[in-house]
Amino acid sequence: MDARLTAEQEQIRRTLREVLDSRCGPAGVRAAADHPAGHDPRLWSALADGLGLPGLALPEVYGGVGCSVTELALACEETGRALAPSPLLATCALAAPLILALGTEAQRARLLPPLAAGALTAALAVAGPALAIALGLTGRNSGYSAGGGRAGGVQARRADGGWRLYGQAGQVLDGHSAGLLLVAAHTGGFARSRTLLFLVPAGSAGLTRTRQTALDATRPQGRVQLRDVPGELLGSEETDVLPALAATGDTLAAVLAAEAVGAAGRVLERTVEHVLRRTQFGRPIGSFQAVKHRLADVYVAVQAARSTAYHAAWAAGRGPGAGGLALAQCLEALRHAAAEAVQLHGGIGFTWEHDAHLYFKRAAADELLFGPPHRLRDRAAEREGVFTRGEGAGAYTDGGVTV
Repeated sequence: MDARLTAEQEQIRRTLREVLDSRCGPAGVRAAADHPAGHDPRLWSALADGLGLPGLALPEVYGGVGCSVTELALACEETGRALAPSPLLATCALAAPLILALGTEAQRARLLPPLAAGALTAALAVAGPALAIALGLTGRNSGYSAGGGRAGGVQARRADGGWRLYGQAGQVLDGHSAGLLLVAAHTGGFARSRTLLFLVPAGSAGLTRTRQTALDATRPQGRVQLRDVPGELLGSEETDVLPALAATGDTLAAVLAAEAVGAAGRVLERTVEHVLRRTQFGRPIGSFQAVKHRLADVYVAVQAARSTAYHAAWAAGRGPGAGGLALAQCLEALRHAAAEAVQLHGGIGFTWEHDAHLYFKRAAADELLFGPPHRLRDRAAEREGVFTRGEGAGAYTDGGVTV
């Protein structure tokens, strides 16, 4: 692995930072979060038309730029730095990779070009608070089911030569505003139970979407209700969607890790700026040794997290990656940086009017949605066989020694 960024990657980062600094300042972030769509459509158009951001990691044959996950992660590091509300994560890191991996050639040719152009946004609807499980981030998803019994989750049944969906999915990223929904639904009843993905366009008869109040206002979520809604099967009935969901989860974790690093780095910068301005006893509080030590600890944590995020982005697509481990470390770095920001800003740090709380909420909300660090690490250890079940209840083998 070459840790140096290419000239093209540096250009992506520099150009995107300039656009976000000019159009997505603190006031712009709050206004975008309050928009009914949960983001600023004009900013999204600028990112799509001017920079081609939605198609960054999509193949050129479908209208994309043809870059790798690394470039997408670098872009998300910048959007995370600004806490920019946008459909980028839901559309480009969740929905588009699944369409590319599972869709028929006709479906890819029809859907990926408008997604790459930013003309269409998409969201993955998973029933219940199970997104991390479905994506294999906090445990094996081999036992995942989109249904929770006869009346739970989302059910799919054959009707009139097609498929009809019934059920509800909450906490869907951009679920209230996306132009296309990828709905995970339970099929086959009890005897042949399985999960398939279905395409549901916005405006379909029987589809109801409501924006939910989320802990992180810059990460909008919606509740999706389906009442006998027609759905188009993604791929074929023989398609096994669980491996594709797990592969998408690993890539998503790498992208989220980079996004968290961007947010952590920016909140550290803002805290350093504050302690150099704020004076006490006739000198800046940043000159006090205790403050220096605390900020030095944050700096080390952010730099270490950045290294793991870059490695995870590089490793994505090259076999079982390190996305979950990187995400765990980056979320901890963001929480640490945001907590110190609140403390070192003193009396203004915890107020609604100050932006420090936005970074803290981003860290806390991502842990709730994508898995706390200890569960992300547990899944990574299980996948790599660090601890294997030994003989006897509660026995594990570590390096050949049963404990």
